[in-house]
Amino acid sequence: MPPLSVADPLAHRALEALMRAEAHVRRSVAAELQRAGLSTGAFSVLVVLTTAGGELELRTLRRRLGWSKANATEVTAALEQQDLVTRRRMASDRRTMSIALTASGAELAQRVFPTHADRVSQAFAALDENEKRSLASICRKLAA
Repeated sequence: MPPLSVADPLAHRALEALMRAEAHVRRSVAAELQRAGLSTGAFSVLVVLTTAGGELELRTLRRRLGWSKANATEVTAALEQQDLVTRRRMASDRRTMSIALTASGAELAQRVFPTHADRVSQAFAALDENEKRSLASICRKLAA
């Protein structure tokens, strides 16, 4: 069987490094959130809602998180079952769903966020400020 060949081996090495780094950081951050009973997706919803003042239309939440309708619906339904958010149809347009933090959801986000922020800082501690800026820039470029 002939060996596999690639046109750009450096791109493949970069992809492998990116995937390993992402998995390492994700595991580190997710472990802390799991101790609080949250997935990374659920925590992201709580944080976005908190920073938005506590309530958003589902489509706006989806756009901010870059999620599909199915994923956003699944995560917000699970959060609603845990009494961390409420979902309701908008009176002005019954096709539109609004997602709002409950008092329990707001309290959980406020309680967990400081530890999460510390964990993120630790995960990127090996990078200096310029490297963090470069990494963010490169990731934005790859995501475009």
